[in-house]
Amino acid sequence: MSEPSIFTRILEGEIPAEILAETENAFAIRDIAPQAPVHLLVIPKSGEYRNVVELAAGDPALLAELVGLANTVAAEHADGDFRLIFNTGPGAGQTVFHVHAHVLGGGLQEASLGG
Repeated sequence: MSEPSIFTRILEGEIPAEILAETENAFAIRDIAPQAPVHLLVIPKSGEYRNVVELAAGDPALLAELVGLANTVAAEHADGDFRLIFNTGPGAGQTVFHVHAHVLGGGLQEASLGG
């Protein structure tokens, strides 16, 4: 069995983090290395899926729940305007293989975030 991801460890209280919002199956926290004025993470509570492709194929309702929670936290923290990014694979910058969405907002027109 693999070691629990950092997100599982946060959810279990092993690593401290402020949970900004939560649903039955997902939660949102601040990214510890923000790439935008607002940079939040929306994470399923289950570590079953490594990336968004696996999640979409295995549990589209959970994917929809993540998008809904992203919208909720963006409304509260970024005036409702946001980018939603899922990195899939190491070549795309994925470093934690527990699917999660990056919610970026807050003056992105001025931020250089790449393509």
